[in-house]
Amino acid sequence: MTTDEFRKAVRAGVPDTLPTPKPYDPTVNHAPRRKKILTPEQERLALKNALRYFPEKHHATLAPEFADELRRYGRIYMYRFRPDYDMHARPIDEYPARSRQAAAIMMMIQNNLDRAVAQHPHELITYGGNGAVFQNWAQYLLTMQYLSEMTDEQTLVMYSGHPLGLFPSHKGAPRVVVTNGMVIPNYSKPDDWERFNALGVSQYGQMTAGSYMYIGPQGIVHGTTITVLNAGRRHLKPGQKDLGGMLFVTSGLGGMSGAQPKAGNISGVVSITAEINPSAVEKRRSQGWVDEVYTDLDTLLTRARKAKAAREAVSLAYMGNVVDLWERLAEEDIAVELGSDQTSLHNPWAGGYYPAGLTFEESKAMMADNPEEFRKRVQESLRRQVAAINRLTERGMYFFDYGNAFLLESSRAGADVLREDGKFRYPSYVQDIMGPLFFDYGFGPFRWVCTSCDPADLETTDRIAARVLEEIRENAPEDICSQLDDNIHWIKEAGRNQLVVGSQARILYADSEGRTKIALAFNEAIRRGEISAPVVLGRDHHDVSGTDSPYRETSNIYDGSQYTADMAVQNVIGDAFRGATWVSLHNGGGVGWGEVINGGFGMVIDGSDEADRRIREMLLWDVNNGISRRSWARNKGAYDAIRREMERTPGLRVTLPNFASDSIIYKALSHE
Repeated sequence: MTTDEFRKAVRAGVPDTLPTPKPYDPTVNHAPRRKKILTPEQERLALKNALRYFPEKHHATLAPEFADELRRYGRIYMYRFRPDYDMHARPIDEYPARSRQAAAIMMMIQNNLDRAVAQHPHELITYGGNGAVFQNWAQYLLTMQYLSEMTDEQTLVMYSGHPLGLFPSHKGAPRVVVTNGMVIPNYSKPDDWERFNALGVSQYGQMTAGSYMYIGPQGIVHGTTITVLNAGRRHLKPGQKDLGGMLFVTSGLGGMSGAQPKAGNISGVVSITAEINPSAVEKRRSQGWVDEVYTDLDTLLTRARKAKAAREAVSLAYMGNVVDLWERLAEEDIAVELGSDQTSLHNPWAGGYYPAGLTFEESKAMMADNPEEFRKRVQESLRRQVAAINRLTERGMYFFDYGNAFLLESSRAGADVLREDGKFRYPSYVQDIMGPLFFDYGFGPFRWVCTSCDPADLETTDRIAARVLEEIRENAPEDICSQLDDNIHWIKEAGRNQLVVGSQARILYADSEGRTKIALAFNEAIRRGEISAPVVLGRDHHDVSGTDSPYRETSNIYDGSQYTADMAVQNVIGDAFRGATWVSLHNGGGVGWGEVINGGFGMVIDGSDEADRRIREMLLWDVNNGISRRSWARNKGAYDAIRREMERTPGLRVTLPNFASDSIIYKALSHE
């Protein structure tokens, strides 16, 4: 398809003439069949809801087709309307658009649905098993049409994948405002999501999936690398300078992106990642994200022992069930230094976790046809998995929850994962590592995308970011020097590690000062022509301010406010009026529907003075909102960080906590 044909197709939106039905493509990784949850009356409502995207003349043809999809897959995806053109990020100038900002958003949407990036591209699911960009293909077509038509004085409003419409606004307003899954709190159980999603009225946006800010598996590689490095440093013996010879065992090459093998290689360890889905394994092997694949545990463990002895940095994949791997490791005399789990356990009953004793295909059939039995099997497997992990931690393994709801769902399954005081036996990695070392100081996953799609532009941004961080490092306070050092090393090695999948994007952990200075330097480089096209700034929701999540991002908040969501909501509102190009607010994220509120943004910078202003105002708020909340929770690192920021920033005045001594508290509450 030529560029002109592509532009014409985008502008057409939902076609007036029905396209021919699309055959089901078995070469693509498809979403599992969802369980039957709608009553007959609700099925009729789901069909009515789907048909409202099309003129009445097509209803007689489409109604039985959509009814068949609902029966067959548990959802109405409208496969017939999947575009004929290839789905991938194109250079910004190839998009039909009246607004440059809108063109950048179109690019980001297409990147999220690229089959090299997305987990279930034909079901419009980017990652996590249910992290959707849209609910159906009509929503995609209509959204792209709106974006092609909109001006810089309009705002597109998105309700859980549905484009509500274009509304008059002004140049300083966001071009798009996204909400996903914002249901009434009493209707936020997993079955509620199944029902609302089947009705076509709500969706689970995950984090960066429904926010159009997913940059492929590299998005989580950095966080995983930092976590593995700092976890591994706990095992260093006197005189040992690196993690060579350590074994890191984890799981999940599909739903949560498959970052662990790459992170393991960068960290210098031997890694074993279990994955039961053959297509996910093959995808990561073909992309170069995993070095070697094994189906036999004997052969795998022999290879792991050899790699440990040789201090290789190598990633091994076990194509099989994670429980079998953990139980075998618990029986062997092989030392496992680091352990985690990255299956999509925020989605345990619909493809996020596959129980032991069933094949991949048997599991897919059971979760749809016999969901209660499947639930029992999952919980039994979790109990077995935890038992094996407990045996290995008794032998010295450091195990951490990667914020995927592993500990939460294990506890609900009755696994031996709680201490006597009722708290989890193992920490969230945020509690031990990311929270106190990074988030409290304002360091988090800043990311950017070069809209030219030119690798040369990405190389330029890497060099600029490294230079800025090195300049900051010269006068940095001691408590953030290690963070800066790790990230300088990361960005200098980023190109060599071949992290790009999909768009020309990068992720880098930086604080408010670092993000602002890097973004301003990018904007200046665009102005001078050193970068050939606009750059999209964003972040993972897995950050300092954007996410209220008591089992992950805010798990190191101990004043009781970890269950509140003021921070995420305030973040989105503040970003919206300070210069974000688009903002998003979600119910849900890596730990599940009803367990977290996520706020996100995207910002297009184009070399203009106006972009400079937006950078200074918005990035300051986006980070320091969270530092201020963490400081008020009495987190020492955040308290120090926000005091430094107030000294640096005129007009910033934050309420600081006073610290009460435990002796006074105990005395006041004593009955003596």
